[in-house]
Amino acid sequence: MNLETKWLEDFVALANTRSFSASARQRHVTQPAFSRRIRSLEQAVGVTLVDRSTTPVDLTPEGQLFLVTARNMVEQLNESLGHLRGLSIANEALDIVAAHSLALSFYPPWISRLQKGLGELPTRLVAMNVGDAIHVLREGNCDLMLAYYDPYASMQLDAEVFPSFSIGQVKMLPVCLPDEQGRPRFPLEGSESVPYLAYTQGAFLGRSVRMLLKNDPLRMRLRTVYETAMAEGLKGMVLQGLGMAWIPDFCIREELKSGRLVRAGEEKHDVPLEIRLYRCSLVHKPGVEKLWRQMMKLPRDFLQA
Repeated sequence: MNLETKWLEDFVALANTRSFSASARQRHVTQPAFSRRIRSLEQAVGVTLVDRSTTPVDLTPEGQLFLVTARNMVEQLNESLGHLRGLSIANEALDIVAAHSLALSFYPPWISRLQKGLGELPTRLVAMNVGDAIHVLREGNCDLMLAYYDPYASMQLDAEVFPSFSIGQVKMLPVCLPDEQGRPRFPLEGSESVPYLAYTQGAFLGRSVRMLLKNDPLRMRLRTVYETAMAEGLKGMVLQGLGMAWIPDFCIREELKSGRLVRAGEEKHDVPLEIRLYRCSLVHKPGVEKLWRQMMKLPRDFLQA
């Protein structure tokens, strides 16, 4: 039998409220995610615990019997953890998911600046692709999401359910190694073909570049020699001299400043990007609510990276 502790806590909450929506709010998850977790618990124990045909919901006879065990296990676990940790819920870290490039190069200076306005802010950061991050946010399995905003995306997040802060206006720049004279080794201006280090088809940043090139004859001169979903991966290949790529400017500031990398094209080839911090308004975790209120009071220069 494979039981997760959070399922037991969910079941105890449901037994107390007799309402899936109220329990979901109490457990700081969306109602669909909460319902799936209760079903996962029922599948794990092999019996139906909740009678969903009544309003408010009721427990089955098996559910009533299992409730005693669930409450005892939850109480014993909480008591033990309380002694071990000695921490209150107010000090729990916030779970943040972020696109890989944002997690590696954008998040550290941004969170450092934010903490100058808010004080110490415990966080746990997980890097993943944008599509997976959106799924995690919708499921209520994270507190915040740091992601690029795409006004042309086919599936937009509802602004009322998933409010956001704009925290960065950045650009993707076409870059490559310099030649002996400090000029771009693989210039976009000209007539020769260019070895192109590209984002994979499903990558968010790749879609942004393709939008730029959609009606530009330049795309006919780009010869794809390598693909990856991660900006840092492309940066590594550019630094090896294997071609040119579009990379977010915050990933390559030091390399541009030192001259290790140079622009491969003019500003007309830059790709503007907006970075936003998202939350789910259906999840009412005290730490997230407090952070959101504090951020609304901060000057914009504390929020903008």
